[in-house]
Amino acid sequence: MDFNSHTDAVVEAAVELVNELTEGERRGRPYLLPTPADRRAAAAGVLRGLRDAVGEAEAAELAAVARDLRAVFESVAAGDLDAAADRVNRLLDDTRARPRLERHDGEPWHVHFHGEGGTLTAEWAAPCATGLAIVLGGDFRDRLGVCTAPRCDRVYVDTSRNGTRRFCSTACQNRVKTAAFRARAQSGG
Repeated sequence: MDFNSHTDAVVEAAVELVNELTEGERRGRPYLLPTPADRRAAAAGVLRGLRDAVGEAEAAELAAVARDLRAVFESVAAGDLDAAADRVNRLLDDTRARPRLERHDGEPWHVHFHGEGGTLTAEWAAPCATGLAIVLGGDFRDRLGVCTAPRCDRVYVDTSRNGTRRFCSTACQNRVKTAAFRARAQSGG
């Protein structure tokens, strides 16, 4: 399932920002916010190729955006599309996302969404919000999710053909399957 190449990229960036810059649980273990230095490296890793541009202030701003993005995934997972749409609309308003045709890296013209002010955070928050708006406003609104494995709250976008993904990773899927297998073996069934 592809939305379009740019939307796919910014929705995946939204997933990575949430998973790297919000605390919670990951694969059965607590996931704490990275230290400021580690948060900077995590943010730079998500924003591929912008390692030198991400300072501590930008990393802190991106972590705040990640918390807002997480709320969208949680609302969709809870079946509350109205709340998800409201949160996305607030993000679009806050970032003042605006469309612009761009061509770079040998690609054809395509739509980018930039935020006002030209800051690194605005340049990433606006497209992430817009990508989620495109997903929520289309036929694939149920493809945003929060991992259903015990003790994991990482988010994902389901790009599978049949749209039945429930876990953030193969590791979580395997943890659940292994636990179910062991439970059956212990009960004699």
